Amino acid sequence: MFWKFDLHTTSHIDTLLEKDDVTLTEVMDEEDVLQECKSQNHKLVDFLVRPQCMEDLVGYITQEPNDDVEEKIKYKYPNISCELLTSDVSQINDMLGEDENLLMKLYSFLQNEPPLNPLLASFFSKVLSILIGRKPEQIVEFLRKREDFVDLMIKHIGTSAIMDLLLRMLTCIEPQQLRQDVLNWLNEEKVIQRLVDMVQPSQDEDRHSNASQSLCEIIRLSRDQMFQVQGCSDPDPLLATLEKQETVEQLLSNIFDKEKNESAIVSVIQILLTLFETRRPAFEGHLDICPPGMNHPSFSVNQSILDAVRPRLKDFHQLLIEPPKKTVLNTTWGVLDPPVGNTRLNVVRLVTSLLQTNTHIINQELIALNTLGVILDMYFKYLWNNFLHTQVEICTAMILAMPSTQSESPEINRENDQEPIRENILIKHLFQKCQLIQRILDAWGSNEKEQTEGGRRRGYMGHLTRIANSIVHNSDKGPNGTQIQQLISELPEEDRERWEAFTSGQLADTNKKNTVDLVNTHHIHSSSDDEVDFKDSGFHQDSSIQQAFSDYQMQQMTSNFIEQFGFNDEEFADQDDVGDIPFDRISDINFSLNTNESANMALFEACCKEKIQQFEDAGSDEEDIWDEKDVTFAPEAQRRPSSGSTDSEESTDSEEEDGKRDPFESTNATADDRMEVDSGDGENRNDQLPCLSSFSIQLKHKTCTVDVHFSPLFSPKDPLRSNSPVAMETSIETVDPLGVNAPMQQERKVEDGLDPEEEPVSDRITETVTNGSMKETVSLTVDAKTETAIFKR
Repeated sequence: MFWKFDLHTTSHIDTLLEKDDVTLTEVMDEEDVLQECKSQNHKLVDFLVRPQCMEDLVGYITQEPNDDVEEKIKYKYPNISCELLTSDVSQINDMLGEDENLLMKLYSFLQNEPPLNPLLASFFSKVLSILIGRKPEQIVEFLRKREDFVDLMIKHIGTSAIMDLLLRMLTCIEPQQLRQDVLNWLNEEKVIQRLVDMVQPSQDEDRHSNASQSLCEIIRLSRDQMFQVQGCSDPDPLLATLEKQETVEQLLSNIFDKEKNESAIVSVIQILLTLFETRRPAFEGHLDICPPGMNHPSFSVNQSILDAVRPRLKDFHQLLIEPPKKTVLNTTWGVLDPPVGNTRLNVVRLVTSLLQTNTHIINQELIALNTLGVILDMYFKYLWNNFLHTQVEICTAMILAMPSTQSESPEINRENDQEPIRENILIKHLFQKCQLIQRILDAWGSNEKEQTEGGRRRGYMGHLTRIANSIVHNSDKGPNGTQIQQLISELPEEDRERWEAFTSGQLADTNKKNTVDLVNTHHIHSSSDDEVDFKDSGFHQDSSIQQAFSDYQMQQMTSNFIEQFGFNDEEFADQDDVGDIPFDRISDINFSLNTNESANMALFEACCKEKIQQFEDAGSDEEDIWDEKDVTFAPEAQRRPSSGSTDSEESTDSEEEDGKRDPFESTNATADDRMEVDSGDGENRNDQLPCLSSFSIQLKHKTCTVDVHFSPLFSPKDPLRSNSPVAMETSIETVDPLGVNAPMQQERKVEDGLDPEEEPVSDRITETVTNGSMKETVSLTVDAKTETAIFKR
C-alpha cells in the first residue's frame, strides 16, 4: 500500500519563505497555502502574523477590488484571506482579536453605505463570527464601545450576511453571564423595535424578509435557551419585548394602517406564526401541526399576543375577501383570477394557529365573521391548490377533536340524569352555518359526474376523503361524538339519508381502495379510482415467487441493508469451489419445451455431431486432429479449370516468409492422413513443375476439393527458387459434412524416374481456406520431384 511509504515532500512554501523579499501575494498564490496554514506550518504562521501581513489580509476582505482586475481573479485574494483568517489558528486569532487597530479596520466595513458587497459581507461576517466564538470577551467589549454598532447592523439588515452576524451574537457566546449581558445590551439598544420598524411597506422586500427571519429566530433561540439552560432565573429580555402587546400591535399597525403590501403582510404573519408555535401532541389520526424538531415541554401562548391580534381579526378576514392585487394567472388547468396568493394562504395558516389556541373569545370572533365559511369557499373554488387544502383539513380536524372551552355554557344534555356535555360552538358553526356535510356530498357527487363524462378527478378529493373520515371517526370515538351525532340527526332527512348512504357506500369503497396490503400482494388495490385486480396476473396465491416477495417485504431493514441487498458474491462463485451453497432462490419452477420430432431434430443432431466434439480422457490413444499431416498428390479423373488471377504481392510475401522454413517438415505423417492431387497432363516435366489444377484433401472428418494453379517454380537451368508470382484460387466443397463415411485416400506412387535420394526441391504456399462459417489458414509444402505435398494448418 502506498501509505506504508513516507512520500511526504518538503512544501514549496518553506523554500519560498526562505527568500528575504517574499511577498504575501506570492505566498497566497501557492496551491497548498491553506492546507499548510491549517496544519500550522510554523514558518508560514510566523510569516502571516506579521503586522503588515495581517493588515493586508484584513484589507483584502474589507475593501472593494479594483475594477480593472480580471473577473476570474477579482475575488481570489479576498477569498484566500478569509480562509486564512478563519483557519482557527490560535496565533492568528490572538493577533486579530487583541489588536484594536486590526479590529477597527475590520469594523470599518460596516460603515460603508448600503447595499454592501454581498461576497465581501460574507467574508466579514465569517471572520467576525469566529472571533466572537474564540475571543468573546474582547470582541463584545470592543463592539459595545462602538455606539453606532446596532444602528449599522439594522441599516444593513437587508444583507443576509449581516443578519447572520446578528444571530451569531445570540448563539456563539458561551459564558451564560456574558450572553445575558449581551441580551440586555441589545435590548437596551431597542434592537427588537428597530427590526419591527423594518417590516413596513416603505422598506424593500429584502429588509422585510431578513428582519422577519431575524425576529423569528430570536423567538425560537430564546425559547430553546430557556429549556436548555436549567436554573436560569433571568428571563430573556428580547423575547419578553417581542411578546409585549404593544410590540405586536406595532407589527399589525405596519401592515393594516398603511397601503397593502404583500411582502410586509407575509413577513408579519410569519412572526405571528412563530409566536403562536406550541409543543402540543397531535390529535389522534390527524396531522401534527406543531413545528417539527421541537420535543421539549409545551408552553402556552402569551395572552398579550392574543389580546393584540383579536381586534385585527376583521382585517385578516378582509384580506381573505380582498387580497392585494395580483395579475391573472394562466395555468394548464385554467385561468385563476385572482389566484390564491401568498397573502391569503398565510392568513389561513394564521387562522389555523389561532384555532389551536382554543380561546373562547377568538372562536366567537371567527364565528361572527364567518371566517371558516370563507375558507371553505376557497377550498372548493381552488381545485388544485393542495397547500390550501391541507390547511383546511387541519382546521376541520382540530375543530372536530378539540374539547369545548370552559367559557362555553352547557347546552347539550344526555338522557335523564346523565352528565351534561358542553357545546363546542365551532362544531355547531361548521355543521349548521357552513353546512359542511352538504358541501362534502355535493362536491363528491359533482366529481363523480365529471369523471363519468370523461373529466379528471378534482385535486381536493383526497383531502375531502380525509375530512369525511374525520367526521365519522370523531362521531364515534371523539370527545365531541355526542354533539356531532346530534348535529347529523338534526340535518334534513334527505341530507341525512344521503350522508348515511355515502358513509356506508362510496366512502367505504374509497377507503377500501386506499387500503394497501403490503404483504398479501394478490389483494393489492390501487389508491386511484380504478380498482386493480391481481387475481388474473398469473401468480398463484401459494406460489414460491409470491412467498419470496412477501418475505422480502417483511424483512427488517438494518444498517447494513445496502451491503446485504441483492445477491451475495459467493452465489456467483464456482460451485465446485463453494459446494455448500444450495440453489434455493426459486424452488418451484415448472416449464416445458414442445419439441418437434421431425427432420429438424435430425438436422440438429447432425449439426451437433459435426460441431461439437466430445472431450476424451487424457490417456486416449487417438491422434490429435490438429497435428501436422503428410499429404500426397494424385491425379483425379476430372480436372477443374485453374484460376488465371495472380497476386504478386501476396505470393512474394509468403515466399519471403516461408523461404526460411524447412521444406521437409512433418514428412512422417501416416498414409491415411495424406491427400491425393490431380497433377494435370504432366507435360514438360523436365522444364517445370506440373500445373496442378485441383486436388482433394482428406483429414479425419472433412474432405475438401481445392483448386490450385501453380506457375513454374524452377527450371533445370535455374536451380534456385523462382520469384514469379503464384496465383491460387481456393474453393471448398463439403463431400461428407459429418466425416464418418468418407473413404480414406491412399498414397499414390509417383513414377517420374527421379532418384529418391536426390535433395528435393520444394516450395510452400500459404492460403486461407473458408469452410462454412470458419476460416482456416493452410500451408502446402510441395516437393517437385516426388509430387508430394505436406499440408499444415
